[in-house]
Amino acid sequence: MNSQEKLPYYQIPEPSTEYTAGTSTSRMVDGLGFRYYWATEGLSELDLAFKPNAEARTTEETIDHIYHLSIRILNATLIKVNGSKEPSMTFAEKRKKTLENLLQASTILRESKDVSKYKIIFPEKEFSFWCVINGPIADAIWHVGQLVSFRRSSGNPFPKGVSVLTGTKQD
Repeated sequence: MNSQEKLPYYQIPEPSTEYTAGTSTSRMVDGLGFRYYWATEGLSELDLAFKPNAEARTTEETIDHIYHLSIRILNATLIKVNGSKEPSMTFAEKRKKTLENLLQASTILRESKDVSKYKIIFPEKEFSFWCVINGPIADAIWHVGQLVSFRRSSGNPFPKGVSVLTGTKQD
């Protein structure tokens, strides 16, 4: 097993046997983590610098945004106020931390009996759990799709053998 396979979401975790609000949302986060893992696997410096036009973000700027969304998702499950400054990191460090944030949030959600207690909290305002779903979770999924498009455009297509339906990688 190489070092990348030790990161979370090389394959999607086994699903829960129960269908609850927590396990369903957990599975959404797992789907995001799996897609993010493979959308960012094997990106080169050329890929990271790519942007489709002058107004768009680069791939790396999009990765930064997804990282910050992963913090919002995790902080909601930790019932923690958002707003702290994050240290500067390399692409590999951001990728690893994003995947770890998603896995931790998913684990908390999977075990939760009441997701309504989770909120996006800023010093001046709080948003309900519904906003966690339609906000940072949905937004991150959207942006992972952009990463896939960007990598194709920069000449580095999505890795072969990855099934987003089953959450597996066939070699």
